[in-house]
Amino acid sequence: MTYYAKPHRGTLVLVMGILSLVVCFIFGIVAWVMGNNDLREMAAGTMDPSGEGNTKAGRICGIIGTILGIVGWSGQYS
Repeated sequence: MTYYAKPHRGTLVLVMGILSLVVCFIFGIVAWVMGNNDLREMAAGTMDPSGEGNTKAGRICGIIGTILGIVGWSGQYS
């Protein structure tokens, strides 16, 4: 049995990423930053890597949601 200092937050990152697509792009920024930090910690071995798939998916949704939100927001005011 392997012990990791921190449990993964893959589900939380995924939920934030999905919310960025549906509700507001601010959630996407949060998902993007959290996903990057968590993936870095998983690679270093200090976080449980079992949530890597959810973390990657949430980070990608966050990136897409942020880009779409910024493009939509800037287009609205130009």
